[in-house]
Amino acid sequence: MNSDSKTAGLKTSDYNFDLPKELIAQDPLTDRSASRLLLINRFSGKTEDHTFLDLERYLEPGDCLVLNDTRVIPARLLGVKEDTGAKAEVFLLKRREKDVWETLVKPGKKLKPGTKVIFGDGLLKATIEETVEDGNRLVRFSYDGIFEEVLDQLGQMPLPPYITHELQDKNRYQTVYAKFDGSAAAPTAGLHFTKEFLNRLEASGIRLAYVTLHVGLGTFRPVKVDDVREHHMHSEIYQVTKEAADTINAAKADGKRVICVGTTSLRTIESVADENGHMRPDSGETDIFIYPGYRFKVTDCLLTNFHLPQSTLLMLVSALAGREHILQAYEHAIQERYRFFSFGDACFITDRDF
Repeated sequence: MNSDSKTAGLKTSDYNFDLPKELIAQDPLTDRSASRLLLINRFSGKTEDHTFLDLERYLEPGDCLVLNDTRVIPARLLGVKEDTGAKAEVFLLKRREKDVWETLVKPGKKLKPGTKVIFGDGLLKATIEETVEDGNRLVRFSYDGIFEEVLDQLGQMPLPPYITHELQDKNRYQTVYAKFDGSAAAPTAGLHFTKEFLNRLEASGIRLAYVTLHVGLGTFRPVKVDDVREHHMHSEIYQVTKEAADTINAAKADGKRVICVGTTSLRTIESVADENGHMRPDSGETDIFIYPGYRFKVTDCLLTNFHLPQSTLLMLVSALAGREHILQAYEHAIQERYRFFSFGDACFITDRDF
């Protein structure tokens, strides 16, 4: 970022780059941990090519990995309108109360309040109750049994639009430590970990802290304003337990690093930490938007995937490592044919030299 310009890095166009389509990963690797890893020094911008399992060499005993243990729900429901039999799609975004969800619907013009949609020959029914912000709909579901079981039977995994291949195994869009249902998208930096690798890291003295942020589609929405500061993030539900807060605080007290696995973990702990970087148990909703100029309160390093041009996630990593460093690292990754986005390779933004 140019230090002589107060607006450098605050225009959406500052975060553009050209990505060859063939570098967008369409399928997960057979072995989760077989991906590549690009090291990026957040201060110098230096890069180095590695494989994911090399991460172990760049962690130190006492460091704390912060992981998001949300589970992706099969949020995409394909059905028909009760009155006409016309196709209709309901995409679950956020649970508002027991059987009422905020959703995206298609076709929007045809699904007005009062409309009923049937899924799975009547196993699940939905009534459109209200139109809310951004044209989203509040939908009330009716069914017999347990909603989660019905959803698991009828719903499809909500893969991002840039993935055109069909997912053969639903579990490959879940982390191995996914625990709490609620996300419309996976915290994809965590997809690289196997249980064996996590056990190995823990045995070597690495602390693990699990937080929960239910990822909404707002995280991936393109920034449509010219000035980054005018973009509004959608809120997402989070929870930080006492155990997680204590683990992170202990690492800090010992002079060790807090290393976030994914932007969602980072946004969670930065939402909860006080100005001194101290964590407390908390739950609620956050719409924190991190872009260059942000002062990090608790995060030292970040393990993350490669992000879309002009996205809030690219702005976040630029806040941690500098926009020019990140764009240069991405240029290197493109030259070296790294795989991009959700099923792609990882990068480790570190505060240590290598």
